[in-house]
Amino acid sequence: MKDYKNVVIFDHPLINHKIAHLRSKNTSMKEFRELIEEITTLMTFECLKDVPTVEIEVETPLEKCTQRVVKDNSVVIVPILRAGLGMVNGIHVLFPTARVGHIGMYRDEETFEPCEYYCKLPDGIEDKVVVVVDPMLATGGSACDAITQLKKRGCKTIKFMAVIGAPEGVKKVAETHPDVTVFVSTLDRCLNENAYILPGLGDAGDRLFGTK
Repeated sequence: MKDYKNVVIFDHPLINHKIAHLRSKNTSMKEFRELIEEITTLMTFECLKDVPTVEIEVETPLEKCTQRVVKDNSVVIVPILRAGLGMVNGIHVLFPTARVGHIGMYRDEETFEPCEYYCKLPDGIEDKVVVVVDPMLATGGSACDAITQLKKRGCKTIKFMAVIGAPEGVKKVAETHPDVTVFVSTLDRCLNENAYILPGLGDAGDRLFGTK
Protein backbone atom coordinates (compact mmCIF):
# COMPACT_ATOMS: atom_id res chain seq x y z
CA MET A 1 0.00 0.00 0.00
CA LYS A 2 1.15 3.54 -0.74
CA ASP A 3 2.69 5.45 2.16
CA TYR A 4 0.51 8.34 3.27
CA LYS A 5 1.83 11.18 5.40
CA ASN A 6 -1.44 11.31 7.33
CA VAL A 7 -1.54 7.59 8.20
CA VAL A 8 0.05 5.99 11.28
CA ILE A 9 0.18 2.18 11.36
CA PHE A 10 1.28 0.83 14.74
CA ASP A 11 3.84 -1.95 14.98
CA HIS A 12 4.12 -2.46 18.71
CA PRO A 13 4.68 -5.92 20.25
CA LEU A 14 2.19 -5.33 23.06
CA ILE A 15 -0.53 -4.25 20.63
CA ASN A 16 0.26 -7.18 18.33
CA HIS A 17 -0.02 -9.54 21.29
CA LYS A 18 -3.47 -8.22 22.15
CA ILE A 19 -4.59 -8.29 18.50
CA ALA A 20 -3.80 -12.01 18.37
CA HIS A 21 -6.21 -12.68 21.22
CA LEU A 22 -8.75 -10.24 19.77
CA ARG A 23 -8.89 -12.15 16.48
CA SER A 24 -9.55 -15.56 18.04
CA LYS A 25 -13.09 -16.84 17.60
CA ASN A 26 -12.78 -18.38 21.08
CA THR A 27 -12.31 -15.03 22.84
CA SER A 28 -15.29 -14.27 25.08
CA MET A 29 -17.39 -11.12 24.82
CA LYS A 30 -15.93 -9.82 28.10
CA GLU A 31 -12.35 -10.44 26.98
CA PHE A 32 -13.04 -8.94 23.54
CA ARG A 33 -14.43 -5.76 25.07
CA GLU A 34 -11.47 -5.45 27.44
CA LEU A 35 -8.96 -5.98 24.64
CA ILE A 36 -10.58 -3.30 22.47
CA GLU A 37 -10.36 -0.85 25.37
CA GLU A 38 -6.74 -1.75 26.17
CA ILE A 39 -5.59 -1.40 22.55
CA THR A 40 -7.40 1.94 22.30
CA THR A 41 -5.62 3.23 25.40
CA LEU A 42 -2.24 2.26 23.97
CA MET A 43 -3.07 4.00 20.68
CA THR A 44 -4.25 7.13 22.49
CA PHE A 45 -0.72 7.86 23.76
CA GLU A 46 0.37 8.45 20.16
CA CYS A 47 -2.88 9.86 18.79
CA LEU A 48 -3.11 12.67 21.34
CA LYS A 49 0.57 13.45 21.87
CA ASP A 50 -0.08 16.95 20.49
CA VAL A 51 -3.17 17.69 22.58
CA PRO A 52 -3.36 21.36 23.68
CA THR A 53 -1.60 22.12 26.98
CA VAL A 54 -1.29 25.05 29.38
CA GLU A 55 1.36 25.95 31.94
CA ILE A 56 0.53 25.90 35.64
CA GLU A 57 2.46 26.42 38.86
CA VAL A 58 2.91 23.42 41.16
CA GLU A 59 4.31 23.40 44.68
CA THR A 60 6.37 20.28 45.39
CA PRO A 61 7.55 19.33 48.92
CA LEU A 62 10.76 21.23 48.10
CA GLU A 63 9.89 24.22 45.90
CA LYS A 64 7.55 25.71 43.36
CA CYS A 65 7.86 24.86 39.67
CA THR A 66 5.97 25.23 36.43
CA GLN A 67 4.47 22.24 34.64
CA ARG A 68 2.45 21.79 31.46
CA VAL A 69 -0.94 20.05 31.79
CA VAL A 70 -3.64 19.13 29.31
CA LYS A 71 -5.98 22.02 28.62
CA ASP A 72 -9.41 21.51 30.19
CA ASN A 73 -12.25 20.53 27.89
CA SER A 74 -9.99 20.22 24.84
CA VAL A 75 -10.90 16.72 23.60
CA VAL A 76 -14.15 15.25 22.27
CA ILE A 77 -14.59 11.57 21.47
CA VAL A 78 -16.98 10.70 18.64
CA PRO A 79 -17.70 6.98 18.29
CA ILE A 80 -19.39 5.76 15.12
CA LEU A 81 -22.32 3.72 16.40
CA ARG A 82 -22.48 1.11 17.46
CA ALA A 83 -19.07 -0.58 17.51
CA GLY A 84 -17.23 2.69 18.17
CA LEU A 85 -18.74 2.72 21.66
CA GLY A 86 -16.33 -0.08 22.56
CA MET A 87 -13.36 2.29 22.19
CA VAL A 88 -14.66 5.21 24.28
CA ASN A 89 -13.56 3.90 27.69
CA GLY A 90 -10.09 3.24 26.31
CA ILE A 91 -9.66 6.98 25.74
CA HIS A 92 -11.49 7.97 28.93
CA VAL A 93 -8.83 6.10 30.94
CA LEU A 94 -6.39 8.86 29.91
CA PHE A 95 -8.84 11.72 29.28
CA PRO A 96 -11.64 11.09 31.80
CA THR A 97 -13.28 14.49 31.28
CA ALA A 98 -13.47 14.26 27.49
CA ARG A 99 -17.01 14.80 26.27
CA VAL A 100 -18.62 12.32 23.88
CA GLY A 101 -20.63 12.90 20.72
CA HIS A 102 -22.33 10.16 18.68
CA ILE A 103 -22.75 9.54 14.98
CA GLY A 104 -24.97 6.64 13.96
CA MET A 105 -24.25 4.80 10.71
CA TYR A 106 -25.41 1.53 9.25
CA ARG A 107 -24.17 -0.22 6.13
CA ASP A 108 -26.58 -0.94 3.29
CA GLU A 109 -26.31 -4.70 2.81
CA GLU A 110 -26.60 -4.44 -0.97
CA THR A 111 -24.51 -1.40 -1.84
CA PHE A 112 -22.23 -1.48 1.25
CA GLU A 113 -22.66 2.30 1.40
CA PRO A 114 -23.05 4.00 4.82
CA CYS A 115 -26.37 5.53 5.83
CA GLU A 116 -26.53 8.07 8.68
CA TYR A 117 -29.42 7.79 11.13
CA TYR A 118 -28.23 9.76 14.17
CA CYS A 119 -25.92 12.65 15.03
CA LYS A 120 -25.63 14.29 18.46
CA LEU A 121 -22.54 16.37 19.24
CA PRO A 122 -21.45 18.52 22.21
CA ASP A 123 -21.75 22.29 21.97
CA GLY A 124 -18.50 23.98 20.99
CA ILE A 125 -17.10 20.87 19.31
CA GLU A 126 -15.73 23.00 16.47
CA ASP A 127 -12.98 24.30 18.80
CA LYS A 128 -11.93 20.90 20.20
CA VAL A 129 -9.62 18.10 19.17
CA VAL A 130 -12.10 15.55 17.85
CA VAL A 131 -11.20 11.86 17.89
CA VAL A 132 -13.49 9.72 15.71
CA VAL A 133 -13.36 6.04 16.68
CA ASP A 134 -14.50 2.83 15.03
CA PRO A 135 -12.82 -0.56 15.61
CA MET A 136 -13.00 -1.57 11.94
CA LEU A 137 -11.90 0.57 8.99
CA ALA A 138 -13.20 -1.54 6.09
CA THR A 139 -14.39 0.36 2.99
CA GLY A 140 -13.84 3.72 4.67
CA GLY A 141 -17.33 4.92 3.77
CA SER A 142 -18.63 5.42 7.31
CA ALA A 143 -15.40 7.06 8.46
CA CYS A 144 -15.39 9.49 5.53
CA ASP A 145 -19.05 10.39 6.00
CA ALA A 146 -18.62 10.91 9.75
CA ILE A 147 -15.62 13.17 9.19
CA THR A 148 -17.55 15.12 6.54
CA GLN A 149 -20.42 15.69 8.99
CA LEU A 150 -17.96 17.01 11.58
CA LYS A 151 -16.36 19.37 9.07
CA LYS A 152 -19.80 20.69 8.12
CA ARG A 153 -20.22 21.62 11.79
CA GLY A 154 -16.95 23.57 11.78
CA CYS A 155 -14.54 21.02 13.27
CA LYS A 156 -10.98 21.79 12.23
CA THR A 157 -8.81 19.33 14.20
CA ILE A 158 -10.01 15.78 13.56
CA LYS A 159 -8.25 12.47 14.13
CA PHE A 160 -9.51 8.99 13.28
CA MET A 161 -8.67 5.81 15.19
CA ALA A 162 -9.38 2.20 14.20
CA VAL A 163 -8.12 -1.06 15.64
CA ILE A 164 -8.14 -3.07 12.39
CA GLY A 165 -7.86 -1.49 8.94
CA ALA A 166 -8.08 -2.75 5.36
CA PRO A 167 -5.88 -1.12 2.70
CA GLU A 168 -9.02 -0.07 0.80
CA GLY A 169 -10.44 1.82 3.77
CA VAL A 170 -7.17 3.43 4.79
CA LYS A 171 -6.64 4.65 1.22
CA LYS A 172 -10.14 6.11 0.99
CA VAL A 173 -9.95 8.08 4.23
CA ALA A 174 -6.35 9.22 3.66
CA GLU A 175 -7.15 10.54 0.19
CA THR A 176 -10.63 11.94 0.89
CA HIS A 177 -9.51 13.76 4.06
CA PRO A 178 -5.77 14.47 3.77
CA ASP A 179 -6.01 16.91 6.70
CA VAL A 180 -7.12 14.12 9.07
CA THR A 181 -4.54 11.82 10.65
CA VAL A 182 -5.58 8.17 10.52
CA PHE A 183 -4.33 5.86 13.30
CA VAL A 184 -4.64 2.10 12.76
CA SER A 185 -3.15 -0.47 15.12
CA THR A 186 -2.99 -3.24 12.50
CA LEU A 187 -3.29 -3.21 8.70
CA ASP A 188 -4.91 -6.39 7.35
CA ARG A 189 -4.74 -7.95 3.89
CA CYS A 190 -7.92 -6.96 2.04
CA LEU A 191 -11.72 -6.94 1.93
CA ASN A 192 -13.76 -9.95 0.81
CA GLU A 193 -16.75 -9.82 -1.56
CA ASN A 194 -19.00 -8.83 1.36
CA ALA A 195 -16.69 -5.96 2.38
CA TYR A 196 -15.46 -7.73 5.52
CA ILE A 197 -11.81 -7.36 6.48
CA LEU A 198 -9.55 -10.41 6.02
CA PRO A 199 -8.24 -11.97 8.20
CA GLY A 200 -10.07 -9.53 10.45
CA LEU A 201 -11.93 -10.51 13.58
CA GLY A 202 -15.53 -10.87 12.46
CA ASP A 203 -18.18 -8.27 13.25
CA ALA A 204 -16.79 -6.06 16.02
CA GLY A 205 -20.24 -4.82 17.08
CA ASP A 206 -21.66 -8.31 17.44
CA ARG A 207 -18.62 -9.47 19.41
CA LEU A 208 -18.67 -6.42 21.69
CA PHE A 209 -22.35 -6.62 22.54
CA GLY A 210 -23.12 -10.32 22.16
CA THR A 211 -25.73 -9.90 19.43
CA LYS A 212 -24.68 -13.08 17.62
